[in-house]
Amino acid sequence: MKIACLVNTYPRASHTFIRREVQALERCGFDIHRFAMRSERGSLMDPADLAEDARTEHVLRTGIARLVPSALGWMLRRPVQTARGVALALRCGAVGAGGTPGTGGRLRHMVYLLEAAHVAARCADLGITHIHAHFGTNSAAVAMLVRVLGGPRYSFTVHGPEEFDAPLALCLGDKIRHAAFAVAISSFGRSQLYRWARPSDWAKLHVVHCGIEPAKFTAPTPPPAGGPRLVAIGRLAEQKGFSLLIKAMSLAAPTHPGLHLTLVGDGPMRGQIEALIAANHLGDRVTLAGWQDEAGVAAALSQAQALILPSFAEGLPMVVMEAMAAGRPVIATAIAGVPELVVAGDTGWIVPAGSAVFLAEAMAALARTSQADLAAMGQAARDRVFERHDVDVEATKLAGLLRGLA
Repeated sequence: MKIACLVNTYPRASHTFIRREVQALERCGFDIHRFAMRSERGSLMDPADLAEDARTEHVLRTGIARLVPSALGWMLRRPVQTARGVALALRCGAVGAGGTPGTGGRLRHMVYLLEAAHVAARCADLGITHIHAHFGTNSAAVAMLVRVLGGPRYSFTVHGPEEFDAPLALCLGDKIRHAAFAVAISSFGRSQLYRWARPSDWAKLHVVHCGIEPAKFTAPTPPPAGGPRLVAIGRLAEQKGFSLLIKAMSLAAPTHPGLHLTLVGDGPMRGQIEALIAANHLGDRVTLAGWQDEAGVAAALSQAQALILPSFAEGLPMVVMEAMAAGRPVIATAIAGVPELVVAGDTGWIVPAGSAVFLAEAMAALARTSQADLAAMGQAARDRVFERHDVDVEATKLAGLLRGLA
């Protein structure tokens, strides 16, 4: 079965889970062609990402001089399907960006229509019978329009949280209706798709977890003594809750002289977070480590007793899976699919979202936990993530759905 993987921007440093899934599907026997609208080659540092970029057909690199004739040629030969595609694109674009009319949504969707017609033509040239898109955003819009224009069937994976912020603007219901099936990465994610799908489409909705490669995680190092020592990993953006984490650090610091947080990541809120650290006199308690590669992230986890995730919105974060695979318990907010993985009292601590007080109390609970108990929690975390998120096991589930279509 020759299929395509379709992503808006691919590969990206933050989307290694897509690369792992694609390669696992290839191990299942699929011939996979990678489509992406855009490339971020200039910002890629991982050799595996660079190699994947070289294997990917980037649609917008085709150039207008080739893309437009290809798209128009496909559409002119299929006037009925093209009329349906134009109507669907205009209707989905009418809501506009962020659900606000008059913000150029229709124009963007007409661009998606051209991209879709070109992709449909390329699929015909390559003998591709199915497209699987990642994210329920513009990549799924292109895949849906490919189908309406007479191209191959499609499915898509919804990761969240962005798709759940604007389901109407993203026409999630239409994308599910036209799809062969849709996948969520957690039961919570599927529950959100149930909200926007017709009841007659519920049978199309499935759960396939994002996966890790267990063999790449060697035996964990013992948790360091002292502390508590925490690591937080993620983009310095609003939804990650790092500003609230600094407030929690200020609450916990007076009673825990050894408390230290390493914050791995970069982003638009770095200046604000630096200012909060200074205002709360936490310069010796918080280290901003910046962006790190996989080796740097692994090193930061090994030097911490636990990962802390103070997020306000997530899907099911890869960083939680990686921390658990490294044998570290997790302090996390009770949002989205996180409680499906982090079990309070067994693999970590679950706290209500949006409360610096509860985060500080979890830090205190970590401080009271013995080295032996921390190691046991880390092993339980490792066992749980290997059981639920082995990429080859999860890819086999997706392969079964794809083969079922044949």
